[in-house]
Amino acid sequence: MADDTRLRKYQALLAPGSAMRDGLERILHGRTGALIVLGNGRSVLNASSGGFEIDVDFTPQALRELSKLDGGIIMSTDLDRIVRAGVHFVPEGSLPTAETGTRHRSADRMAQQTGVPVVTVSASMSTIALFMDGQRHPVERPEQIISRASQALAAHASYRQRLNELTAQLTSLEVADQVTVRDVTLVAQRLAMLRRLGTELSGYVTALGIEGRLLELQVREQNQGLDELADALAEDYRPAESDAPFGWAGLGALHTDGLFDVLEVARVFGFSADQLDTGVTPRGYRQVQAIPRLPQSVVHRVVEHFGSLQAIIGATIPDLLEVDGIGDQRARLIREGVLRIAEHALQDSRRG
Repeated sequence: MADDTRLRKYQALLAPGSAMRDGLERILHGRTGALIVLGNGRSVLNASSGGFEIDVDFTPQALRELSKLDGGIIMSTDLDRIVRAGVHFVPEGSLPTAETGTRHRSADRMAQQTGVPVVTVSASMSTIALFMDGQRHPVERPEQIISRASQALAAHASYRQRLNELTAQLTSLEVADQVTVRDVTLVAQRLAMLRRLGTELSGYVTALGIEGRLLELQVREQNQGLDELADALAEDYRPAESDAPFGWAGLGALHTDGLFDVLEVARVFGFSADQLDTGVTPRGYRQVQAIPRLPQSVVHRVVEHFGSLQAIIGATIPDLLEVDGIGDQRARLIREGVLRIAEHALQDSRRG
């Protein structure tokens, strides 16, 4: 996760609309090429030779003009200044790299040896690349990113629709007290897939910079309510007395192929994978949470007081008044809300 955060930081720095991207595009259009170390320090200086001490404010125009010198450029650690230009980089030649061009090999090895990201602009191939942590990350043009983002967004919308269907089905089963481990696992599986697609889409938003505003709005809309659903699902089905890990932490690290295996998802989520058809009882967090104008603290008190969704459905107004902090008005709100949920679930099951 830390590596992803660092990568996102530099992707945002190089995104369309940023001053750095403007400078790189100027170099690209000028067809001179460049090798730029995005930070300074002892490790960078130890792998550098020659050049000129510049120490001027960074501007896209200055970056473009200094790239005309024979050699690379070193930025300050805060990236506000251009420290040196015309530098010859001499990283260890024994460092492994799959790059073939001289500039790209130097960039890859400099990034590995110093731990500082390095950007290259290739005049011959008209490309920009970020080298970091032993990997090359192409800095693509907006139209290339948008094409892939559109495909991911369509897949996300399809998965969201299926998740809505599965959660409606789960509600019907919860009201009828007929939920099995398999039913919960199918919802968790789809939700984990959506979260993974959401992470991919967030990367596209970062890489697009100012070009990604519409995509960001679309992603936010499609992600609405997912975190609340994830939290409620874990609270509803977490074993009452168990020290074993339960919930989403393991699914985040699961290989993509594993997400398509219901048995593997059940096991990693915290269920016994050999008991997919075993019945489980929800506590009722998800359903009580869906009642409008009900604070989260009240939701927890109601669930803790009654212990299960079935007990909450069967609770009368006098029963609800026994819960600490619930008065007559709120008791009626909860009672009507639970009955409305049960009625809708019954109608959905009949239509299904």
